[in-house]
Amino acid sequence: MPQLTFYHAAPSRASVVHWMLEELGEPYETHILNLKAGDHRKPEYLAINPMAKVPSIKHGDAVITEVSAICTYLADAFPKAGLAVPIGDPRRGPYLKWLFFQPSCLEPAIIDRAFPRKEAAPTTALGYGDYERVMDVLAKATGEASPYLLGEQFTTADVVIGSGLRWGMMFKLIPERPEFAAYVGRLSQRPALKHATEKDTRLQKEQDGA
Repeated sequence: MPQLTFYHAAPSRASVVHWMLEELGEPYETHILNLKAGDHRKPEYLAINPMAKVPSIKHGDAVITEVSAICTYLADAFPKAGLAVPIGDPRRGPYLKWLFFQPSCLEPAIIDRAFPRKEAAPTTALGYGDYERVMDVLAKATGEASPYLLGEQFTTADVVIGSGLRWGMMFKLIPERPEFAAYVGRLSQRPALKHATEKDTRLQKEQDGA
């Protein structure tokens, strides 16, 4: 029986972790939650994640929630996959920066742009600063990616940042800058992402038809 249990719903942020798990190549058990049916708010799942969100994972007795935390944990727990930058490597700093840039800068900037406040918040009050700066920083990083954010090594940072850019462009929430399109295009060729996307598409169709 797999040591890993993945609490999943499609479409949702859990698809990021789904891609990550496929990249790992380790066996895992998937526990599907139907968000429309409110499975994520039932007591048995709230005992796993009291925030009533997906994804979550269990690895043995450890329970991990929040996308970037899950992906970072998995990369460190399964080093054979080569998705982490080890402690002591100077690239560990930029690696961690990108892992936290997605939930602290990219996603909040996108959501604030999609659902504007009646009055604009002061730039100094926003953790990400301003939307255009976030886009410019990412455009520079993806434009310099060769072929990935940290060079030749594909890492968890590419899973997390790449997922944010794919989602943002898919829903027209960020501009399709040439740097973004080229970088995401390279990521889209990865077999693990293709496999996870195909599985999520089937899952969504099954739930919509239920």
